[in-house]
Amino acid sequence: MCLGIPGKIIEITGDTATIDVAGTRKDASLRLMEKAAVGDYVIIHAGFAIEKVDTKRAEETLRLIAEAFEK
Repeated sequence: MCLGIPGKIIEITGDTATIDVAGTRKDASLRLMEKAAVGDYVIIHAGFAIEKVDTKRAEETLRLIAEAFEK
């Protein structure tokens, strides 16, 4: 089983994005994405951004995850 946590693209260099995932920065390939831009939320799997996620949905998911860890 894999848990997909959304991350926000903060920088793009070539076909690699730096993505903020709950305060941690990760690099991920954009080779599997047709269109991605700084500010987009994406799901990362095995080092690749694989899917864009709606901003509202991504922020709600991150809020729920943070809330779960507070308890």
